[in-house]
Amino acid sequence: MLTRYLLMLATVLGLAWCRADSLHAAGIPDPEAALKEVVQFFLGCPSWGAAAKTNICPMDDQAAPAPEPTEERAATPKKEAWERALGGQEAARAHVRARLAGWPQRLLVEKGTLPQANAEFAWRVAADTWRGLDAFTDRENGLPIDNVRLATSARDQSDPRVGDYTSGTNIGLFLTAVVAARELHILDDAAAVERIRRVLGTLEHLEMYRGFLFNYYDTTSLEPTSHFISFIDSSWLAAGLMVARMAFPELAEPCTKLLDQMDFSFFYDPITRQVSHGYYTNPGKPSLYHYGTFYTEARLGSLIAIGKGEIPERHWFEMVRTFPGECAGQSRTPQAIKLKTVRGHTFSAGYYEWNGVQYVPSWGGSMFEALMPTLVLDEIEYAPKSLGINDRIHAEVQDRYAVDDRGYRVWGISPCSSPATGLYAEYGIHVLGSRGYVVGPVTPHAAALALSVRPEAGIANLRALADLYDVYGDYGFYDAVDPRSGEVAYAYLALDQSMLFIALANHLTNGQVQKRFASDPIVQKVLPMIGEEDFFN
Repeated sequence: MLTRYLLMLATVLGLAWCRADSLHAAGIPDPEAALKEVVQFFLGCPSWGAAAKTNICPMDDQAAPAPEPTEERAATPKKEAWERALGGQEAARAHVRARLAGWPQRLLVEKGTLPQANAEFAWRVAADTWRGLDAFTDRENGLPIDNVRLATSARDQSDPRVGDYTSGTNIGLFLTAVVAARELHILDDAAAVERIRRVLGTLEHLEMYRGFLFNYYDTTSLEPTSHFISFIDSSWLAAGLMVARMAFPELAEPCTKLLDQMDFSFFYDPITRQVSHGYYTNPGKPSLYHYGTFYTEARLGSLIAIGKGEIPERHWFEMVRTFPGECAGQSRTPQAIKLKTVRGHTFSAGYYEWNGVQYVPSWGGSMFEALMPTLVLDEIEYAPKSLGINDRIHAEVQDRYAVDDRGYRVWGISPCSSPATGLYAEYGIHVLGSRGYVVGPVTPHAAALALSVRPEAGIANLRALADLYDVYGDYGFYDAVDPRSGEVAYAYLALDQSMLFIALANHLTNGQVQKRFASDPIVQKVLPMIGEEDFFN
């Protein structure tokens, strides 16, 4: 019997990733029992659940899975034909830029010209940032473009580049940003609704897979440029649709239609009880990786999926709070690892310590992982003893580590563009992550994310960035600065600018975006679930 299951599993899935529905289709009568048997066979372990939690450690090089499926870039014949008609890719660049709704008039804003009062300063930054988000949309279809890189340095502005592609996260955050602009009275109702309707109308014409957007689309031709279906990008699109439908009842029907067609059980692995990073439609294989660490930005997607009733509540408690001590390669030694029971779900938990502070780690130690969910979810209010207190501690350690240990005058480490190379990379505070990314440049969006938990310190940090470095332009803060050299990444990224703007909007409106999200029926179902856990008792 075991041999039959192994052969079937190898044939159907290459022993890479297991889904009960795939095994049903292969004719296996009890898929979960079969997969338990397989796990026990390979790991030599009496309990398949224990094996998943303790014997397999994602930081153990010996336990690393096989490489991800090879993905070929999706063909874009319409875009290529458009470029040829204009004389080639380089010649078409000017036409790509011409499709944008706007363009900055100056590279830098003169130091000392920003308002001195905190509220006026925050308002000015929000208004400038919104102008950029609105400008960097395609004037024909309303979609936000991914990035604009204006210069390699303050002295060399000769070759600006437009990244004319977008993602589900970019789109979802743009929808949320439009609502935020309305809450700030930057847009009136009619202007906000017009922008959202335009985006929703464009989405209706995009090629999808099982109701989900592909990971990337060309914003000129609207062709998918990726075969990958991303769990996290789908989650942030869903969040944007939820905020939009709660802010504008007249948009509820098209938003709900898009939400309903996204069935997040597609990503759920019933054996590990975790969600996959995504699915490659070509070659037709899921990602080998799961979002197994609890304290990352992906927790928002899990919350939405549970609220929709598409994955079970137990998944929330199956994600790892802190890996056990025998899991090698961690940045800190885990403390107080023990079993806890919350809402009938028993799971292992613990925490890290650094300089007298206790916290549950993220994966890489970045502000992005820790606080991105707070753009739409007030974790201080709804999960004060777990996520809320952890959010505050992560922001505090970000400050202390950068300033006290590294000697920086500003703080906020998160994935961003490198001032040295212009390339996007992962950065974090090593001690805050289980694995821990390397410390890198300071990015203003990370400072803004801290406003939800350390408002005064967050504003002071943003002001210091503007005062000390040439990092503030016509459309607000650029993406990153190296505090050691003062070198700046003169780029605007839709992801980072959206996070910065929405965080400021919540700060200035007493959390209006968060309140819209919390009022959605999907979220209402799961708010009791997140409030009962206590990370430290």
